[in-house]
Amino acid sequence: MSRNPEFKKKPPFILIVDEDASRRGLLVRAMQNEEYGVFEASNGEEGLKRARECKPDLVLLDADLPILDGFECCGQIQSMMGETAPAILMMIVGNDNAAIDRAFEAGATDFLSKPIHWTVLRQRVGRILASRWAIAQLQRQIQREHLLTEQLERANQQLQRLALIDRLTQIANRRYFDQHLSQQWNQLAREESSLSLIMCDIDWFKSYNDTYGHQAGDECLQTIANLLSDSVKRAGDLVARYGGEEFAIVLSHTDTKGALQLAESIRETLKERAIPHKNSPINDVVTLSLGVASMIPTPKSSANKLIAEADDALYQAKESGRDMTCLAQSTAT
Repeated sequence: MSRNPEFKKKPPFILIVDEDASRRGLLVRAMQNEEYGVFEASNGEEGLKRARECKPDLVLLDADLPILDGFECCGQIQSMMGETAPAILMMIVGNDNAAIDRAFEAGATDFLSKPIHWTVLRQRVGRILASRWAIAQLQRQIQREHLLTEQLERANQQLQRLALIDRLTQIANRRYFDQHLSQQWNQLAREESSLSLIMCDIDWFKSYNDTYGHQAGDECLQTIANLLSDSVKRAGDLVARYGGEEFAIVLSHTDTKGALQLAESIRETLKERAIPHKNSPINDVVTLSLGVASMIPTPKSSANKLIAEADDALYQAKESGRDMTCLAQSTAT
């Protein structure tokens, strides 16, 4: 049987365990002629030790060993080495069916009748090693494919994440906002609990961009996004870039009072940051106008109503002079 060319890169190791020194010598020479790496042991206990040390690919094991016979030695090798156990070719006198059954029960891969037919020996050793090599290759291929699958899944997750994140500010984008608000609306409709929305708009942002340049404008957007994110901590809440210089904050299980307190805290905190805005008609630092709306969702209505009311409140804040927080009229009543 022709040997696998892959063996030339790393010759398989064979452990020969046989008390008969003359036969063991013949086996050693036969395997060395096949260019296998060869180890040898004269009894079962030594065979166990050598198997543990050299980790062979195949053990040629005589069944008729003293003290620890080949069947017991075979079983102990399998138990000791587990998944890394070598193939075991048991050498049995004649065609003793009982001995053959014991060999397979002990975990042997195949058997070889004594006296040994050398052509049969070479063929069986070659076949067993080629089979083990093919299985090892298949396992490595499966591992590679598993790794590639994991990498692909991580890449898909990353792509999905990127599809929901605003690239400039690294907070949720409008698409993520729409999904999250809808989910919260449906959940809180079942719970009959309050849902609030804060719409924020940077005052006179076009003037800021014209004065300081678009890079400074981008940095301003990033600063405010970070400020908003730092203000919202709960799992059901969300800060999103709604569009341009406008942001939205979804507040789960939050009533009007809580939403107003947060909106005012954000507005005052931004003013304390004192980001210069020398051409603002209302202040010499960057400011925010905010609109707040709160309601208890119902199954028969949609989140669009909450968005419309928060947007109306924001428009009211801008029309009333900016740098202020206004509450939706329906909420106020």
